[in-house]
Amino acid sequence: MNVHILADSACDLPLSFFKEENVTLIPLGVELNGQNYEDLVGIQPKEVYAAIKEGQTPKTSQASPLKMKEIFTELAKSGTPSLYVAFSSELSGTYQTSVMVANEVKEEYPGFKLSIIDSKGASMGYGLAVVKASELAKKGTPLPELEQAISAFCQNIEHLFTVDDLDFLAKGGRVSKASAFLGGLLNIKPLLDVENGKLIPREKIRGKKKVYRRIIELMNERGNGISTQTVAISHGDAEETAQEVKAMIEEAFQPKQVLINTIGAAVGSHSGPGTIAVFFSSEAETE
Repeated sequence: MNVHILADSACDLPLSFFKEENVTLIPLGVELNGQNYEDLVGIQPKEVYAAIKEGQTPKTSQASPLKMKEIFTELAKSGTPSLYVAFSSELSGTYQTSVMVANEVKEEYPGFKLSIIDSKGASMGYGLAVVKASELAKKGTPLPELEQAISAFCQNIEHLFTVDDLDFLAKGGRVSKASAFLGGLLNIKPLLDVENGKLIPREKIRGKKKVYRRIIELMNERGNGISTQTVAISHGDAEETAQEVKAMIEEAFQPKQVLINTIGAAVGSHSGPGTIAVFFSSEAETE
């Protein structure tokens, strides 16, 4: 029996991926105008970005423990070995909750084989790991080998991103208010990455074009064998800019594939409109 893959909506893969690849979606929560929604299921990113542009402030919450228990229990009853690749534990309590719920289910179903990986990633940096897990699962990779492969894959994923307004990240406690203040000065564009699952502001660059060129430079420094890889770009309702960055990446590296998708409601509520994020590996891809 092939391993079943689970992921939460913070991986920012489209809903079509979950349906077509038979990957179980665990949605994070989004609250807007006093209403609670399931990310990607009950509310779409464009609705959230439109609300933000109108001055509203969405709130987010980790995935529902009850929903997790329902999903895990069904898999346990069917005896399906499963792997849940989870949103970074440094950015959400979802990973910790999933471990707690899994232990509860395993008490009732001691034979249930469920492994949970803290991706230490966000958006499509995390999403690339989910795609890889799905590919390996379809090849019949046993659970212990799959867990080991995806854990290693997650360690090598690089995140580089820039936001239009650091205030969104500061409000959610993802960066300091001092960083947000400095980022708003004189057309300064912050360049951030992820280290051990945490968002880290790295550089302050004046002007959008310069920050995108700097991303290409850092890809060249940090990446290895990018021509063999699938590179991902996610954006905060900025498709045109994402396409421009894609063209820059293709010209510089000729990667195997470049995936583009909108940053979902749960992550986008914190990063805000105009965000551009690029994800790649520090290791060349092997078959």
